Amino acid sequence: MPRIPTNYYSHKCPHCAIYFKKNWRREEVFSSQLGQRITSLATDCPSCAKAVVLLEIHFARSFDGDGPQESYVAFPKNPQSKSAPAEVPEEIGKDYQEACAILPISAKASAALSRRILQTVLRENGYSNNSLSKQIHDVIENRNAENPLPTILRESVDAIRNFGNFSAHPVTDKTTLQIIDVEPEEAEWCIEIVDLLFDHYYVMPERVRQKKAELDSKLKAAGKPPSK
Repeated sequence: MPRIPTNYYSHKCPHCAIYFKKNWRREEVFSSQLGQRITSLATDCPSCAKAVVLLEIHFARSFDGDGPQESYVAFPKNPQSKSAPAEVPEEIGKDYQEACAILPISAKASAALSRRILQTVLRENGYSNNSLSKQIHDVIENRNAENPLPTILRESVDAIRNFGNFSAHPVTDKTTLQIIDVEPEEAEWCIEIVDLLFDHYYVMPERVRQKKAELDSKLKAAGKPPSK
């Protein structure tokens, strides 16, 4: 079977989640009579030294013989996942872990889960509209006086409207998991935006509450009134 020249490009390691650039051993493993091809790419991560294998699928077109391609992580079979912070509600945490785990396999599915998480988090924190695009609009307009998002977070949430022609696919309660074509980098950015919202709405408030409780305990022991 003919050996295809090596390729040198950036990839996120599914073991340790660190980006790396390295020469990939590239080889055609299947070719159909219709011109469809499956190519394997293999290398080891410079950071963790573990093997990584990708599969690229090329779809033939009748007019040019070479159509769009898809790529999948063939090894490791179960890519490293992330868990949500302990302060995040359990059901949201389950969706988050699945969105992270499936990212190397399907960016579209990962982004759909991230959008559902975003919709749920915003609803639980004062943005009650049943349409995610309208929720995002309310975030940008700062229509939550009780707990408005800082400017940098509002701009981050607004970025989702530019992913995969999102504005043409309004996400509502009934279409939360709608599959929209996105780039892997866009799906990863969706997860990073969710991380920022987790920190703002769940992690930092709980840390502040714990610090206040510790302070009040010390004030009480000293015979002083609690903090305001």
